Amino acid sequence: MRTAQWQDYELIDSSDGERLERWGDIVLIRPDPQIIWHTPRRHPLWKNAHAHYLRSSSGGGAWQYEQKLPPQWTIGYKDLTFAIKPMGFKHTGIFPEQAVNWDFVQEKIRSAGRPLRVLNLFAYTGAATLACLQAGASVCHVDASKGMVQWAKENAVLSGLNEKPVRWLVDDCVKFVRREQRRGNTYDGIIMDPPSYGRGPGGEVWKLEEQLFSLVECCLPILSEEASFFVLNSYTTGLSPAVMEYLLGVMICPTKGGTVSASEIGLPVSESGLILPCGSTAIWQR
Repeated sequence: MRTAQWQDYELIDSSDGERLERWGDIVLIRPDPQIIWHTPRRHPLWKNAHAHYLRSSSGGGAWQYEQKLPPQWTIGYKDLTFAIKPMGFKHTGIFPEQAVNWDFVQEKIRSAGRPLRVLNLFAYTGAATLACLQAGASVCHVDASKGMVQWAKENAVLSGLNEKPVRWLVDDCVKFVRREQRRGNTYDGIIMDPPSYGRGPGGEVWKLEEQLFSLVECCLPILSEEASFFVLNSYTTGLSPAVMEYLLGVMICPTKGGTVSASEIGLPVSESGLILPCGSTAIWQR
């Protein structure tokens, strides 16, 4: 799957472990370990970007600013508006390749013929939440980071959706889901975008490959009888789309029916005309 309907974002080129990207009027260079090709950097913006994220040999990295940048700026996707700013560990506050999933959930919500309740777990700065709200769903937005939830609220204001039916929750996603089980609450759609690595309540390190089954399993009791979709995203290279598709197939289809599909998601590269893979998505739908 590819996202090709952006106007305010463009993946201009990719070479030697880095992306050259346009975010509105701002051009950034960011690392990407999947870019293993050493193609010529002919585009002039390689030498004229506003900022460049440089990795450190000791881990992490930092932004090097070549031109003055505003503290943050905005970009739009269709009728949605997002605040963008350079963050630690190369991020900007949005994953543009996910727009293909925003389009999917909007279509499911609009075609349902009834109001849908959606749960967005590991919800980050709220792009999927806003897409669901705009399509007419009510949303429960859950993320463990207070700063990310606040950013999501700001994006809702920017998109004119702050008065829509949404609950903004700073919480551990698994603990929240287990409480929802006990309360008997259910959702017609679940979106899950868990991190590749995380830490448990005791500080223990866990890997998504080892925990994904239990993460999905704990969500099954809160899928409504007439649930419409379950969207599972992953940026973990050890989880192929086929594995994610099989996982949702054996866990959801026996009781809910429906179909499962999965594929890599990616972004078109303007200079080459090729697609840069940017993770995987598996989708169950009724």
